[in-house]
Amino acid sequence: MNGSKIPATVITGFLGAGKTTLIRHMLANANGKRIALIINEFGDLGVDGDVLKGCGDEVCSEDDIVELTNGCICCTVADDFIPTMEQLLARKNRPDHIVIETSGLALPQPLVAAFNWPGIKTQVTVDGVVTVVDSAAVAAGRFAHDHDKLDAQRQADEGLDHESPLEELFEDQLTAADLIVLNKADLISAEELEGVRSGISAHMSRKPAFVESRQGEVAPEVLLGLGMGTEDDIANRKSHHELHHEDGHEHDHDHDEFESFVVSLGPVADPAAFTQGLVTLIQTHDILRLKGFADVAGKPMRQVIQAVGSRIDTHFDRPWAAGETRETRLVVIGLHDLDEAAIRDGLSQLSG
Repeated sequence: MNGSKIPATVITGFLGAGKTTLIRHMLANANGKRIALIINEFGDLGVDGDVLKGCGDEVCSEDDIVELTNGCICCTVADDFIPTMEQLLARKNRPDHIVIETSGLALPQPLVAAFNWPGIKTQVTVDGVVTVVDSAAVAAGRFAHDHDKLDAQRQADEGLDHESPLEELFEDQLTAADLIVLNKADLISAEELEGVRSGISAHMSRKPAFVESRQGEVAPEVLLGLGMGTEDDIANRKSHHELHHEDGHEHDHDHDEFESFVVSLGPVADPAAFTQGLVTLIQTHDILRLKGFADVAGKPMRQVIQAVGSRIDTHFDRPWAAGETRETRLVVIGLHDLDEAAIRDGLSQLSG
């Protein structure tokens, strides 16, 4: 790797794998390294960007955080990503390292290929692609490579009957990886974790490194400084879309099977009951991901809500700022047949 180039790390992973948590831990332990973040949010509310801005770490000021909210980064490379990179590189105080958090629905391959763009390739190199995996979800078969296991679950639970593109997307994110982080390892047994590792390895021709983590706690020196120059190896990491295209099949990578919407609510009177109600609502409507902030009545701090399937994590991250509108705002992400009206009505009833 050319030492004069700025290293860039692409962090990818499926919905709710723990990418933002991983990055927050990285920033908190960066030891003075100045890191610029490019965040690609899915949905109309930049939840992840807002969470990261609340970290208050000196190595990554708000000016060093760029959110791309115009769509999946893999579909808007020329329109959004390239201009953003050019602006970062034009700064007088350039970052020591660039970290790109993709949407959970993004293909890493087009993004990595963009680093071969004239004017980018001479100044930046892909230090490595880090794919974060929700080990507990994979062990449960929700986004697993084990199709027999997934089919068995489908027969038992119609709510898991997702179409193959969902699985292909997960596989594409693994195919692009230089390092795979088996996150949430503390939520499953050692035997289940080894099953996840073996299952992933068995379906990969390349052999990326693995690291286990809980709550995204991976040392920055493990994540940064891989020195892979991944943009030069992109031909060996083709996505399903690229392989289908080579076989003569024409189709676009789009997100028609997914939809998201934002729900604004009033104050939450009983946060425990609200959280339990969210679990029921998520299970009823098979919501893939729910995240946002809650205005808890009588509390001076904002509550962060992050749900993957029916597993929900909540914490208070910071006080409401002076002049900031206190409200409960949630992004709901699911498959295209979500009953938006029923979900909105259910959330409205929960917040009362």
